[in-house]
Amino acid sequence: MTLLDWLIIAATIVLVLCVGFRLSRRQRDEVDYFLGGRRIRSWPVGLSLLANQVSAISLVGAPAFIAVKAGGGLRWLQYELAVPLAMAAIIVFLLPLYRGSGSISIYHYLEERFGPRLRLLVTLVFLLSRALGSGVILLATAYVTAVCLDISLLWALAAIALVTLAYTTMGGITADIYTDILQLAILWASALVCIIILVRLLGGVPGPLVASGPGRYSVIVTAGSAGSTFSFWPMLLGGFFLYISYYGCDQSQAQRLLTTADQGQARQALLINGMLRFPIVATYCFIGYLLIPFLAAQPSFAAQIAGLPPDYIMPHFFRRFLPAGFLGFVIAGVFAASLSSLDSALNSLSAVSWNDVLLKLRPGLTGLRQNKKLLVSRLLTIFWGTTAFLAALAMVDSGETVIEIVNKIGSAFYGPIAAVFMIGTLAPRVRENAAIAGLLSGFCANVYLWAFQSATVSWLWWNVVGFVFAAAVCLALDRAGRDGANQVKAHGSCSVQDRRAVRLLVAWFAALLLLLLALNQVLN
Repeated sequence: MTLLDWLIIAATIVLVLCVGFRLSRRQRDEVDYFLGGRRIRSWPVGLSLLANQVSAISLVGAPAFIAVKAGGGLRWLQYELAVPLAMAAIIVFLLPLYRGSGSISIYHYLEERFGPRLRLLVTLVFLLSRALGSGVILLATAYVTAVCLDISLLWALAAIALVTLAYTTMGGITADIYTDILQLAILWASALVCIIILVRLLGGVPGPLVASGPGRYSVIVTAGSAGSTFSFWPMLLGGFFLYISYYGCDQSQAQRLLTTADQGQARQALLINGMLRFPIVATYCFIGYLLIPFLAAQPSFAAQIAGLPPDYIMPHFFRRFLPAGFLGFVIAGVFAASLSSLDSALNSLSAVSWNDVLLKLRPGLTGLRQNKKLLVSRLLTIFWGTTAFLAALAMVDSGETVIEIVNKIGSAFYGPIAAVFMIGTLAPRVRENAAIAGLLSGFCANVYLWAFQSATVSWLWWNVVGFVFAAAVCLALDRAGRDGANQVKAHGSCSVQDRRAVRLLVAWFAALLLLLLALNQVLN
């Protein structure tokens, strides 16, 4: 690390903190803090949604999975086919539900539709899963920072957590969204820098390497048993349910859709995310593609990382091969991108803790002065940042890539939650007790698969199993409510704009599928 590298990293951190401080001066109440006053446009929100998935997990985990992970390879691209289909489903089924509630939390809909107990239960599930997921993001960033700066992993975790807390606590959701855009630009540029350096070191873009191992260049993989995690059907179907729940039923993402002025702006944000995510993910996958021949051409580097967890390949590549200035830029990009994911999680954890837990347990808090509400919101952000730090410590040296850990955590919870939201609108007679039983049944089914069938049933199928189990139990127990009581209000048919967006997303899915099939033929 040279002085120039340190200056670039410091400048990035100072810029992010300045944005948070400046935006904090505009806040008057918890609506400003959590929803940006409901006045943010579709493009910033859409790019922010995109940035939340472009964290250090992407730049560290995706190339590691493709280049060195056992059973990995370019098949990771199959996962992206589920994104546009999930965005279309959210536009049709979920967006109208929580846009009409007027709350800062999407879980308010569950109380209106079913009752307070289900809302509290889903809230607790969200708090647990999102806190664990935040720990994974923090850990991924710490891997890069610790190796490149030659400091201990503990110090790296502490530094990242403190910087994230500083600007998220000050600036709220508005600071999160606009710094997300800055961080997205820095990280994508960092990925392009890595590609340029790899191509120069290799003397051009090489073709597939025969000795790379079986299936390393396979993009579409349809064969395999139920335990074959990274094949076409589990990645498409499992990814579909995971992304529906992540973008549509997870407060950390859906909260951004509540910051827009109307449903049309929120729909446009989902369309932007559905269309632009693939090019960014493909950039990281291309880094992994180039690393395969690079490791063959650099035996000393391959020996250096031999025996290390896969996630260490990119940090060691940064430190050994990036020239002065570029190293600082890439580290700043990884650091910034992880901040964009962490700030979203912490702000949403704070919002849900305030709106769905504290106000339900202590209704008298609504009478607090606005500045006191703002203070409590910021203290909750600090609490959840500390929790994420402790979760990251617990996951050190788990033996899996961070990109797998974060998806496993999501897959255990997401299917049952998505089922409850869908049942709420598609089965208007289902009551609260049936919905609670369905949610718990779906979650227990996934816990069983994780604990006892992880070798035979892929974690990607957990999203499907959890959804189907929860929905089936909800419908099977729906014996009381035949009189039509407690029915959900119809959210209306799709508008012309909704149908246009859905057609565009489905067409994009078809185009991506044809592209991946063609790529599969070229590389194999």
